[in-house]
Amino acid sequence: MSAAVMAERTLHGRNTIAPRAVRGVVSAVTADALEVTASDVSVDVTDGYGSITVVAKTAVRVTPLGVETRSAGTLVERLASAQSTIRQRVLDLTGSTVERVDLRVTSADIRTRKRVS
Repeated sequence: MSAAVMAERTLHGRNTIAPRAVRGVVSAVTADALEVTASDVSVDVTDGYGSITVVAKTAVRVTPLGVETRSAGTLVERLASAQSTIRQRVLDLTGSTVERVDLRVTSADIRTRKRVS
């Protein structure tokens, strides 16, 4: 048998991922990208002709004013970077193509650095 025939035989079947599981993955990926907890993220995922659209309502981690920041870029740049990260990681983890990612910031998660004694 040729390699093409063997490859064709191994591609039978398909895997499907439940919508609830996809929402969970998108929520976790979004929380990770914005450095917040998953409980701070609310996700709506819609499926349209093989690709998904993500609308996430989320808090975003920010550094208090007057404190040196470790994250690079402005808030808008960080959100744009998070959109790209979410799109790519969801594709990697679920195999679903993400057509659009809308991030709606609902609050700021302001964390101060604590000293270790």
